[in-house]
Amino acid sequence: MPSAPAKPPARPHAPADAESTKAMGWLHTARFLTSAPQLHHLPELSVPEIAFVGRSNAGKSTCINTLTQQKQLAFASKKPGRTQHINLFALGKQGEVDAVLADLPGYGYAAVPKQEKIRWQQVMANYLITRPSLSGVVLLCDPRLGLTELDEILLEVLRPRVEQGLRFLVVLTKADKLSRAEQSKAHAIMKLQAAGGEVRLFSATKRSGVEEVAKLLWAWAHPDAEPIDD
Repeated sequence: MPSAPAKPPARPHAPADAESTKAMGWLHTARFLTSAPQLHHLPELSVPEIAFVGRSNAGKSTCINTLTQQKQLAFASKKPGRTQHINLFALGKQGEVDAVLADLPGYGYAAVPKQEKIRWQQVMANYLITRPSLSGVVLLCDPRLGLTELDEILLEVLRPRVEQGLRFLVVLTKADKLSRAEQSKAHAIMKLQAAGGEVRLFSATKRSGVEEVAKLLWAWAHPDAEPIDD
């Protein structure tokens, strides 16, 4: 009996769908725009602005660098809490800007002087309440620690704008540190706490959740775009 034809070797990874390819390519265009120590130094923008916020050790810089596929776009200091500026990154190809990412300073790190903490809490609250171009906020949270008191304060600040249509996402970073059961539990708990926002599990190490978050951000910045055909 003739032997069955050999099966073709399995591909190591399934090809990304068209939406993932589009979103990841768009995020890869990120480049530094400006850095501002105070709100009045920020430029006025006519494009959607998506802010990344979170505790100093929540993995915010790593998340931004992973999404943009750039190792050093966002400054990941070995001393959390060191960076005390709002950094803006432009997105869009061929010299055009169709959205901006805002990297806000991490908060809650013990080594930062108390007065500096208070000042930045005020700056961030004012930014989240008053920034006209702000169209979405991504809160980074380590699911092993859950929401801190400062995270909960931030949620209360955001709640009125979320109710008015501001897009909001909680990214549970370092998800690879949890078992599947722990991931499911953390996701379910955060859905109850997310003030009407969405929740995604994310691991830069395992690259899980990266494309899902990328597609969500692309949709936020292009609400009127036609669906991408696979």
